[in-house]
Amino acid sequence: MSDFVTIRLDGEEYVLRPGDGGLQVGRRVGGEVTWLDDVDTSVFPTAAREAIERGDASDQSLQTALRGVVQAEVERGG
Repeated sequence: MSDFVTIRLDGEEYVLRPGDGGLQVGRRVGGEVTWLDDVDTSVFPTAAREAIERGDASDQSLQTALRGVVQAEVERGG
């Protein structure tokens, strides 16, 4: 994976970048990134982890996993 992968999801733009032992997930608004969460990618399905390694933002399993992260953030009030 490169330093950053950008994914458009449900009309929003998200940024993924490798972090210490996981993946940082952020939302880009107006050119600025607000980092939402650090995710242990071991909880993602294998196909999603492989998509992260390839930097494949179009992979459906990665998009589904990201939707789960975003939904968890919403439920926490973020």
